[in-house]
Formats: sequence, structure tokens, C-alpha cells
Amino acid sequence: MHVPVLLREAIEFLNVEPEGFYIDATLGSAGHAEEVLKRLRGGKLLGIDCDPAALELARGRLQGFGERLMTLHGNFAEIDALHATSGLPPADGLLADLGVSLMQLSEPARGFSFDRPGPLDMRMDPTSGTPAADLVNRLPERDLADLIFKFGEERHSRRIARAIVKGRPYRITTELAQVVTRAIPSRAALYQLHPATRTFQALRIAVNRELESLELFLAKSLAVLKPGGRIVIISFHSLEDRPVKRAFQAWQREGRARVLTKKVVRPGEEEVQANPRSRSAKLRAAEKQDVGSRE
Repeated sequence: MHVPVLLREAIEFLNVEPEGFYIDATLGSAGHAEEVLKRLRGGKLLGIDCDPAALELARGRLQGFGERLMTLHGNFAEIDALHATSGLPPADGLLADLGVSLMQLSEPARGFSFDRPGPLDMRMDPTSGTPAADLVNRLPERDLADLIFKFGEERHSRRIARAIVKGRPYRITTELAQVVTRAIPSRAALYQLHPATRTFQALRIAVNRELESLELFLAKSLAVLKPGGRIVIISFHSLEDRPVKRAFQAWQREGRARVLTKKVVRPGEEEVQANPRSRSAKLRAAEKQDVGSRE
């Protein structure tokens, strides 16, 4: 089962009130949502996810909470429209966990994993968008190298792109992973990560337009919160954390929000040992200010 990262810290920063209304904008396996729901009495939680399979599993896991839970299929980039569709009031708390779920990684048919053969897909929402195979097989070498460098922060991006183009076409994840691994110099084999990790991350981010969606979410998120409402975001790499940090700082300068995490919150040693996937997690939290009362 997927283990929710920074669970205790996320719940503390959300400051869950029994009668409050909360939004989990990336419901996933519902680990965070379940803890929020346990603390609600007359309150409600809206769970949103762009992955229909994840949404179905989460509904099953949370069915015992009855009317306290409402779910919607959609991308958190459209948080304002999804909130409007729900008909619910401004939220007391908003959570977004930007990590890929273990369910997605462990299911070869989804195409996220480089160590299990599966179709080269990587779409979080299989009902829309362009699969990774299209990018890998159609992009010019230079564009592919730029993508791998920008979204994967992979310093061997040009070597990798050259090898990928030379071996095209690809349909299976493990075929691509082998080519990427061979393209990286042997002296770089001391990576702590699998050699294909950064390339697969880059393709996943591009396929799902993750950074664009995050920017849209940040631009719209305060609008769905009531004054005093809190936003908690958990990111897993610097490409995600940087825009979150910038947005929070801008809100504070503008008097729109107060940053609650003066320093980014990371998992403790005990959590990392119990769940190694948590090691790169970073949590930031902010509280919406009542701009009207300041005027």
C-alpha cells in the first residue's frame, strides 16, 4: 500500500476542524484524505484526482465515511472550476501531494516504471493527452535532449537523446531504459538513482504537463480558500518546490497569505528509514489572509 508522506506534519498544518471543509487536490491513494476525514464530524472533504483508476480505489478505501466525502475527476490545474462544480463553500484547508503514487509506479501497464516492461505511456489520466511513446519516437534529437535536461536535470541529456534517436522506435518501457542506461558513461554509474530515473521523470513531467499544471494551481488556489484557510503542498524535486516557494513568498509580500513554514519541512530520519520514497519530500504551508480587513 502507498504510504502517505509527511502525514503528521500535513495534518498539523491543515489544522483540521471537525466542522470544516477541506480539499485534497491530488487524492491519489487517499492516505492524507483518510486522516482528514477521521477528524471531521459535520465537516466535508472534496477529493480530486486526474487518474480515474486512483479515484476509484480511493472511493473504495473511503466509502465508510459516507457523506463526509465528495470526489471529482479532474486536474488540480482547474481547482477553481472543480470547486465551483462541487457547490461547496470556500475551504478551510487545501492539500496537494505532488508525488507519483505507488499504484501508478507498480502497475506496468501504466508505463511509469523503467524496471518492468509495459507500454511507454506515463499518462496520469489515460483518457486524455499524448503518451510518452509519441515524444520519444517523434521529437527531434535536440528537442528531446532539451526536454530531458529541463525536466530531468540530467547532465547527460545530449548523449541520451542521441542514443534514443538512433534506436527508435520504442514501445516498451524497459527497452528505452536499457538504451538510456547504456548511453550514460560508466563512470557515472555511481549514481544513487537508477540511470534511467531522470529521463523517465522528464518524460512523465512533459507528458502530464506537470509544471504547467502546478503553476495554474498556484495561481488559482487562494481563490478557493476562505480567509484563515490553509494550503499545504508536498513536493518531491526542486522543479516543483521552486515555484511553490516563489508563490508563497509573493503572496506574503502582497499581504495575501502568511507563510507558516519559515524553513521547508522534510521527513525525519525515522520516516525515511520506514519509507525510503519519502527522502526527497518537502512540505510548505501558508495561511490565507483577509485582505479586506487590512484595508
